[in-house]
Amino acid sequence: MLQPPPAEPGMPEDEIDTPALVLDLDAFEANLDRMAALLEGTGVRLRAHAKTHKSPVIARLQMQRGAVGQCVQKVAEAEVLAWGGIPDILVSNQVVGARKLARLAALQRISHVAVCVDGPEQVAALEAAAAAADTRITVLVEIDCGASRCGVEAGPPTVALAQRIAASPHLIFGGLQSYHGSAQHIRAPEGRAAAIAHAVELTRRSVEQLAQQGLSCAIVGGGGTGTFRNEVASGVYTEIQAGSYAFMDADYARNAEPPPFRHALFVLSTVMSRAIPGIAVLDAGHKAVAIDSGLPLVHGRPGLRYAGASDEHGKLLVEDGAPPALGEKLRLVPGHCDPTIDRYDWYVGVRGGRVECLWPVGSRGAMA
Repeated sequence: MLQPPPAEPGMPEDEIDTPALVLDLDAFEANLDRMAALLEGTGVRLRAHAKTHKSPVIARLQMQRGAVGQCVQKVAEAEVLAWGGIPDILVSNQVVGARKLARLAALQRISHVAVCVDGPEQVAALEAAAAAADTRITVLVEIDCGASRCGVEAGPPTVALAQRIAASPHLIFGGLQSYHGSAQHIRAPEGRAAAIAHAVELTRRSVEQLAQQGLSCAIVGGGGTGTFRNEVASGVYTEIQAGSYAFMDADYARNAEPPPFRHALFVLSTVMSRAIPGIAVLDAGHKAVAIDSGLPLVHGRPGLRYAGASDEHGKLLVEDGAPPALGEKLRLVPGHCDPTIDRYDWYVGVRGGRVECLWPVGSRGAMA
């Protein structure tokens, strides 16, 4: 059920109803500008990942700063962006099922929506959906570059699948998807660099073998917030797919030499109990903030530690300094921004201590 907005433009941040998803607009805009500056002159494009933000509004702000389009993981996410006027979208994932493929094909009427495959059965199904809709669909081959999740083997198997796509009158071979997701949170920079070096070599070999068969890659995509500088420096990737850079969650901040972005996304919470000395309880537990990548941080209050969660409660330990007051509002930095955002219907944009804007989380819950 769509929830009413927890705030109104102009009100002080302290009056926002909690729990609420708060976006520090100064930090957020600085992150968008920082990424644009880092990519300027490199020849590598940003195709920002909307599975993080789930918002056509944020997608447009990224594209105003040079992003060529957006990535999503689900057809439903692509639909929300396309309906919101985003013209270039990549479903950086496999799509299986006749109904989902029919929806994907129908989107071609209002947006350019590409998709990934890692097997010939997927190609055949896409071909049928495109033929039924009297359209053509751009298809990327996803290679397994080290994550052991999805992706065909690099080299000859990749070439064979690309040839199958290129031979279809209803499909367009668009290039390669080579994303090493698990490398993003390897703590040591040397470990991240080694993982991406391996991915780069597999990807380079595949690009070269495709070229030998007369197939060029308009897109060689991958790279996330934790490793994008490695992919940019490789000379192989043409697009990076960072998403969390816009918000910078707590888990990325735990990396040694973390990404050069500011914390911009918070769960605003209220101290609801101080009955036990040394402990304060917030109204933000499991249902308010994702903890799959660790517990949230209490922003700007180093003496307070978020020590545990239950469904509706967050337990704070007062380790130094004065305890927070009953009713005090505290900002939490989520450990993982993507699933945290998916818990909310609204972004509350704040600047200078006041609410400036409200943006819907357009594709919240879009899992199909």
